[in-house]
Amino acid sequence: MDGVCTGITGTNNNNMEAVVHKVVPPPRQSTVDKLKGKMKETFFPDDPFRSFKGQPAGRKWLLAAKYLFPILEWAPHYSLYLFKSDLVAGLTIASLAIPQGISYAKLASLPPIIGLYSSFVPPLVYAVLGSSRDLAVGPVSIASLIMGAMLREAVNPSTDPFLFLQLAFTATFFAGMVQASLGIFRLGFLIDFMSKATLVGFMAGAAIIVSLQQLKGLLGISHFTTEMGIIPVMSSVFHTTDEWSWQTILMGICFLLFLLLTRHLSIKRPKLFWISAGAPLASVIISTLIVFLFKAQKHNISVIGQLKCGLNRPSWDKLVFSGTYLGITMKTGLITGIISLTEGVAVGRTFASIKDYQVDGNKEMMAIGLMNIVGSCTSCYVTTGAFSRSAVNHNAGCKTALSNVVMAMTVMVTLLFLMPLFAYTPNVVLAAIIIVAVIGLIDIQAAYKIYKMDKMDFLVCICAFLGVIFISVQEGLAIAVGISIFRILLQITRPKMVILGNIRGTDIYRNLHHYKEAQRIPGFLILSVEAPINFANTNYLNERIKRWIEEEQDNENKGANLQYVVLDLSTVTTIDTSGIALFMDLKKMIEKRDLELIFVNPVGEVMEKLQRANKLHNFFGTDSLFLTINEAVISLSSFVKLSP
Repeated sequence: MDGVCTGITGTNNNNMEAVVHKVVPPPRQSTVDKLKGKMKETFFPDDPFRSFKGQPAGRKWLLAAKYLFPILEWAPHYSLYLFKSDLVAGLTIASLAIPQGISYAKLASLPPIIGLYSSFVPPLVYAVLGSSRDLAVGPVSIASLIMGAMLREAVNPSTDPFLFLQLAFTATFFAGMVQASLGIFRLGFLIDFMSKATLVGFMAGAAIIVSLQQLKGLLGISHFTTEMGIIPVMSSVFHTTDEWSWQTILMGICFLLFLLLTRHLSIKRPKLFWISAGAPLASVIISTLIVFLFKAQKHNISVIGQLKCGLNRPSWDKLVFSGTYLGITMKTGLITGIISLTEGVAVGRTFASIKDYQVDGNKEMMAIGLMNIVGSCTSCYVTTGAFSRSAVNHNAGCKTALSNVVMAMTVMVTLLFLMPLFAYTPNVVLAAIIIVAVIGLIDIQAAYKIYKMDKMDFLVCICAFLGVIFISVQEGLAIAVGISIFRILLQITRPKMVILGNIRGTDIYRNLHHYKEAQRIPGFLILSVEAPINFANTNYLNERIKRWIEEEQDNENKGANLQYVVLDLSTVTTIDTSGIALFMDLKKMIEKRDLELIFVNPVGEVMEKLQRANKLHNFFGTDSLFLTINEAVISLSSFVKLSP
């Protein structure tokens, strides 16, 4: 076979115009060149090194340094004007980061000071390595919840707090390794299995679980369940009514309403964002003063207690890489790493699109991963870019990643001089801060849009949501990802096929069930396969095509006997040896029925493999290959025998 077919085309069947068209294979490439092309498109679709082409050696070194350290892109051109904006933004997010850091550390069953440590070192690392101007780095609620829940399965933080802390640092190290590896080896596409529907359902479910966990602080309960499901949590709440404290409940409701009011005000009037940004810190200050002045800790209101002043202590000697806990720390690191990475990259891309600049996903993965590796060695637990904090950073007018440095310096001052002031901070206020922070993760509008657009995606969303609140965070996420993967497999193994008909007066062929004006061509069964053909779907395609042929031949109300089965391969992008074997089997089966198999417009790789297979097996001739459906119909119509 020479890969060339001559056909006749025209605007319609009654207006024929002899024109020669050729169906040709793609340009010849060696196997090595093909492999290089596929590797490039798989791992380097953004072609990050295109700016290196044609540059002198010195320039290449400078570009490499800028690629690895994005701070070199903006630091040389930094100005006082930019600093003023970053200073305001950094101080604003610090007012949110300090109370959130303390709150999220408690959510992870870690000492409150660890939350502040995690708001000091990681932002400094990210400012050097990160490519987002808006991402505000620190602990986040979902990763904190998952880490605390998973590690509590192995160690009780109340009876063995030091071992629990060791495991948290070790899990953070593994989370950073996973994240950095995904970026270094350009494997970021793996996190795409976390679809939007999965994330919407997962985040909503996790937000509810996080909020329910805060009932311990809001009600003043001392003995509370460590399980995550909604049933054990609510059971624990109503089985400990004797521990409820009306003083704690009153304070909690007051500050919860205050925080919700400021959040609502900022949503209605975005220019007043600073009110909701400063509300958590204001709540901490006011509640601390109330407890201190009225000795409320003596009236059933629990407080944080004494916190030591000082900066992060080295913790590389606390990492545990042996023993019975290695498995749980690796598992925790993998899950929290993927979750926090997905959130951080998504938040960075969201604000980059708003400001119209580019965020390199793989660089972000490396930055977040190295940030957590360094953090695990400096008494920090897993951190990423939080949406609420980044939104405040964006609204406050940040210009560069220096706002993270300003935030870190503010936290440093707090760690060095202000820690004694938190001794009287009530836990109930921290619970209120967490609840208001995670409310924003419940996106009902997004879930409604998913329901209107795609019911299957909505099913994935609901499964993620119900799995999280009724089973656990990890199992709920696994169920949702599993359903998403099953859906992909279903699309691969059951590809869409349609019967095409001609729109009268044109040379256009469309789905008969979609376009009512499309009409069948007597003597032809025109099929379109709208997916790659591979070993996973050849059996289905074989059975489906046979069934259509049988239905056509059983139908006696036709204007002509079926003589040609036309396969439109325009949308078949790839094919493997199983697909070629399918074509050969179809050819034999169709010939036994006194029919002829016609191929239309095989593209790229498909055409190349058909050509190779034909050289080996010679299973079809050039008269079975056409560039368009219209050419095939016009060329073969004269051979169609009409029914008597």
